[in-house]
Amino acid sequence: MRLNEITYSNARPIQGYGPGFFRVGGVVHSGAVLVSDAGVALWGGLEDAGPLLALAGSVDVLFIGTGGEIAHIPAALRDVLEEAGLGVEIMASPAAARTYNVLLSEGRRIAAALLPVAA
Repeated sequence: MRLNEITYSNARPIQGYGPGFFRVGGVVHSGAVLVSDAGVALWGGLEDAGPLLALAGSVDVLFIGTGGEIAHIPAALRDVLEEAGLGVEIMASPAAARTYNVLLSEGRRIAAALLPVAA
């Protein structure tokens, strides 16, 4: 088996998560986060579309992590994101974080908006 070391250049991988937090690029962030090539920001959750809409044109795919389990996002949020031309993939936050890291290592234009997992 051949192993390759992953390099992320200037990007920030999601290194871990737990009840109420995410560790991104070596820094722990409490609550929901938005991770993109612009950095890491706290995110207001599924009612906070503004920061997600600001990504239009700069990312090909936006992963929305819905916490510990996959869940539907509000239809109004999905509609406004799709209308803005954002490709949206909904998954549980752990799966979204893993997928984000894989595509990040490939140099893809992606972002992840993640709700924390519960205790």
